[in-house]
Amino acid sequence: MIGSPLMQRAFLAAVLVGAAAPVVGTFLVQRRMSLMGDGIGHVALTGVALGWLVGNWTGIAPHDALAVPGAVVLAIVGSVVIELVRERGQTNGDLALALMFYGGIAGGVLLIKVAGGTNANLISYLFGSISTVSVTDLVWTVVLAVLVLVVGVGLRAALFAVSHDEEFARASGLPVRLLNMLIATIAALTVTVAMRVVGLLLVSALMIVPVAVAQLYARSFSRTMAVASGIGVAVSIVGLAITYWEDFPPGATIVILAILVYGVASTLRPFLRRPQTTGDPHLDVSDDVLIASTATD
Repeated sequence: MIGSPLMQRAFLAAVLVGAAAPVVGTFLVQRRMSLMGDGIGHVALTGVALGWLVGNWTGIAPHDALAVPGAVVLAIVGSVVIELVRERGQTNGDLALALMFYGGIAGGVLLIKVAGGTNANLISYLFGSISTVSVTDLVWTVVLAVLVLVVGVGLRAALFAVSHDEEFARASGLPVRLLNMLIATIAALTVTVAMRVVGLLLVSALMIVPVAVAQLYARSFSRTMAVASGIGVAVSIVGLAITYWEDFPPGATIVILAILVYGVASTLRPFLRRPQTTGDPHLDVSDDVLIASTATD
């Protein structure tokens, strides 16, 4: 299995996506926007179809050569729109996400038809097709995943501050709007990175479920991020290995494994976790916010 070049590419993509997706998911959970990945994923589908259309018009071969760049552009635009709607309070956040859900799917199906393709061409992007990851796909995955990890981990204190309490972050002198847009952007990049591994319909699960598992045991924001990232890598590797031996869909297998881990972790939590000696459910907040505030001094 390890000696196969195809599996080598697949494992590298799985490790990068498994590490990067929960990092961004940690911020989304903190902001109570766990479904944002779904909304961006649907918009990214329109970007995939738009890439097909442009490739068809310009004669670029293969036709899906511009699928990833198209998904990146549309995902970033969609994430910024969601953030602007949330910031200005013009409509409810769930309504904005619903519009992204329906418009993204409809736009993708319509554009792929105009491009001369069929709905079957979108299946690998909807549900993932890690076993067919090409060298070009891998390059995109490496570049975008490294960018997400550098920003998410490097600026975690400031991003945590704005995710936890915008008013405090603003009073501390942090550029709140810029940081909000940065979170939206890396969320969009994460969706496009993960679409080849778990698919656009399942990407939100890989972003959120490992974080839910980590929150059961971790007692600080930084530790939650680290544990969630480790869980993401583990389920991605194990899920991919299972699909090598059994004819299962890789994306669905990885997500089901993550959910099973959550089920086991939540069942064992009352027996493994030591009782807290304080009534503060967020023991790390003061420390993490202090780090963010001192970073601006």
